[in-house]
Amino acid sequence: MEIVIKATQFILSLSFLIVLHELGHFIPAKIFKTRVEKFYLFFDYKFSLVKKKIGETVYGIGWIPLGGYVKISGMIDESMDTEQMKLPAQPWEFRSKPAWQRLIIMLGGVIVNFILGILIYIMITFVWGIDFVKPEGVKEGFAVHESFKEYGFKDGDKITKFNGVEPLDVTDVNKHLFLRNITSLEVIHKGGTSETINIPENIGEIMWENGVMKPFLPISLPIIAAVEAGSPAEKAGLLKNDKIISVNNTPVFFWHEFTQLVLASKSDLNISFERNGNINNLTITPRENRTIGVLQNGLNSITIKHKDYSFLESISTGNSIAIWTLKDYITQFKYVFTKKGATSIGGFIAIGNIFPSTWSWQAFWSITAFLSIMLGFMNLLPIPALDGGHVMFTLYEMITGRKPNDKFLEYAQITGFVLLIALLLLANGNDIIKLFS
Repeated sequence: MEIVIKATQFILSLSFLIVLHELGHFIPAKIFKTRVEKFYLFFDYKFSLVKKKIGETVYGIGWIPLGGYVKISGMIDESMDTEQMKLPAQPWEFRSKPAWQRLIIMLGGVIVNFILGILIYIMITFVWGIDFVKPEGVKEGFAVHESFKEYGFKDGDKITKFNGVEPLDVTDVNKHLFLRNITSLEVIHKGGTSETINIPENIGEIMWENGVMKPFLPISLPIIAAVEAGSPAEKAGLLKNDKIISVNNTPVFFWHEFTQLVLASKSDLNISFERNGNINNLTITPRENRTIGVLQNGLNSITIKHKDYSFLESISTGNSIAIWTLKDYITQFKYVFTKKGATSIGGFIAIGNIFPSTWSWQAFWSITAFLSIMLGFMNLLPIPALDGGHVMFTLYEMITGRKPNDKFLEYAQITGFVLLIALLLLANGNDIIKLFS
C-alpha cells in the first residue's frame, strides 16, 4: 500500500508539472500564431493511450511516462520530423517566426516552472505556515561526528549562530554547511562557555568526499521510532517505542551513543531494552555495513515552534524559499560531475521515494514545488534536445545574425537526445543497483 501511495503522488505531481510546462510553450506559440500539431502528456511512440484532435492540434496521453511534449510545426525537436523541414517554410511555422518570438516560445516552459514553484511555496506558507527549531529548542545540544570534533566541536554543543547570525531553524545547520557559505558557528559548550569556531571555506566539498552529510544531529533518547521491514532488528524482535538500555553490557543514555556502539562492534550485538516497563534482552547480527534497520525518534530531543503568515507575508517568504531552493540546487549540482556524484544520480525510483508513504498534501505540494524549480533549472541547461539547447542556438542567431543550418540542428538534436538517454539509463541503473544492494 505504501508503494501505491508513493507512486500515486509521484505520477500526479509529474503529470501536473509536465502539463503546465508544456502549456508554457503552447500558449506563446498560439499567441504568435504558430501551429501546434500535438500536445502530449508522456510520449506516444507507436501508439497513444488517449488522443483527440481539436482544431489543428492533437491532444493525447502517451504510454511512456518519461515526460511530455508539444510538437510545433517547422521546428526540429524530439519528434525528429526532418521531412517537414525539407519543404518551403510556411508563415505558421516556428522557423518563420522572428528570433525573439522563438526565444519566448522556448523559454515559456521553464518560466512556468519557476513561477509555479514560487506560487506553490507562497501557498504552502500561507496555508500551513512554517515549523522551526530555535537554538534553545535543541534540548540536549548536538551529537557531533568525529571528523568535526577536530575543529573544536563537542558532543552536547548548542549551536546559536551561523556566521554571526541566529538562524530561523538551527536544525538546518547541515544543509547550510553543505550548500551555503558558512565559515563559522557560534556554540555554547556544556558548562556554559561560548565559542566561535571557524570552519574551512570548502567544508561542503569535505563533507561530500568523506560522506559526512549530517555532522550535527540533535542528541535524543535511544527510543526506536520505526523498524525496517525484513531488517536484522525486526527479525530479532525489536519494536517501535522500545528504549535501548545497553549494547554489549555498555550503558546507553542517548541515541548517538547507541549508534557509535553498533558501528564499532565487530560481532553480534547483545542488546538490552525496555518495553512496557520490562527489561528484555536479545541478540542481533548486523548487516555488513553494521546497520540493523532502526530509526530514531528525534522529536523527543527538540522543541518545534510554529509561525503562521498573512497572505502578504507569505508572498515575501514564499519567494525567499523558492530563490534559496534554486540557489541550493545549483550549488549541489556541481557534485554531479564528480566520480561519487555519477553513482549518486537517482532516477524515477529515487524521486518517487522522496514522497512520504502516507498521503500528505503539505508534503505533496512541497515536493512538487521543489521538483518544479529543479525541472526549470535542468531544462535551462544548454544541451541540445532540452529547452536550454534551443535557447542557446536562438541567442547565437540573435547575437551574430546568422542562423544555424537545419542539418547542424538535426545532428545537435540527435546528440543531445543520445546524451539524455544515457543520463536516464545511468540514473535509473543506479536506482536498480541500490534497490538490490
